[in-house]
Amino acid sequence: MKRVIAVANQKGGVGKTTTAVNLAASLTATKRRVLLIDLDPQGNATMGCGIDKNSQAWTSCDVLLGDCTAADALVLVEYGGFKLMPANQELTAAEVRLLTMIAGREFKLRNALKPLRDEFDVILIDCPPALNMLTVNALVAADSVMVPMQCEYYALEGLSALVQTIEQIKTSINPDLEIEGLLRTMFDPRNNLANAVSAQLIEHFGNKVFRTLIPRNIRLAEAPSFGKPALFHDKESRGALAYLALAGEMIRRDESPDAVDPPETKVAAEGQGMPQEPGTQEKALKAELAPTSEVPEMPEMPEMPEIPEVPEVPVTPEVPVTPEVPATPEVPATPEGPVTAEAPPDTEAVAPSSSAADSAEAPEAPEAPLTPV
Repeated sequence: MKRVIAVANQKGGVGKTTTAVNLAASLTATKRRVLLIDLDPQGNATMGCGIDKNSQAWTSCDVLLGDCTAADALVLVEYGGFKLMPANQELTAAEVRLLTMIAGREFKLRNALKPLRDEFDVILIDCPPALNMLTVNALVAADSVMVPMQCEYYALEGLSALVQTIEQIKTSINPDLEIEGLLRTMFDPRNNLANAVSAQLIEHFGNKVFRTLIPRNIRLAEAPSFGKPALFHDKESRGALAYLALAGEMIRRDESPDAVDPPETKVAAEGQGMPQEPGTQEKALKAELAPTSEVPEMPEMPEMPEIPEVPEVPVTPEVPVTPEVPATPEVPATPEGPVTAEAPPDTEAVAPSSSAADSAEAPEAPEAPLTPV
């Protein structure tokens, strides 16, 4: 399994970088030597691997402009064990300089990777979301193209334009270029539109559609914030297991090119994609995403036995009412004493002074009659 795979789709937000990072980690887990090349000026793949894109001495920009060799720009990813060629916003300047070149601008990346092809089993190229000179360099250097896409109408429109570009490059520059496969990402089996578009893809592209489905998974979305692939963030998550199943499907295709997987592939517990009955993975996703969609029938309740009637309780005879006690007669009120006449308001009562009382003479006692001698 020695080939260069470009992960490309000019539509943004379809899971190109997520696929490139997690597929690189999954292939490394299967003992493959993997190199991931970040060819997007946003540098999301670099940051998703836990590498600071702004502190690198050499990047893919320097490789394209010939300022360093590809081997000089490689760094080891701690979580995953694969090699990475980082990128940052300086890659935009490299694209402008490539456009000013007259000849050989499409072969810059291809020529830079020639010394490294024998050192790695798989080289993955994360392309920008545009059909620009960077994407053309990736398609010229690649042996095949993996196309992640959502099962939506706009994704179908973008797919037709990408297929035309691949055919043009195959006709003029790279005759060995082929489509590695179409990968359905962020798949929700509860969505009728997603199921309809998925059926159209299988009808038109047949075996080129990967049977592994990448579901919507919160662990895949939050893993880049921790700077590690989902396999090292939560190895039991459905997203991590799905990319392990994709790696297994790619290995089986490479070992047995004539072998065709059944219409669907279920994610096994060990992370390998095991053939199952058609529609097994979609059914499994539906069962996990909507566990209460089918309500089991309730068993019939047994008839309740009749409750015996309660005998009537005899009525207690009324207690005779106690006669009222006659009220105690009221005690007549004591008559009030004579009211002392009030002195006239303007006249004040003058008390006799003590001196006048003292000077008052007592009445003289009558003299006793004289007794005759």
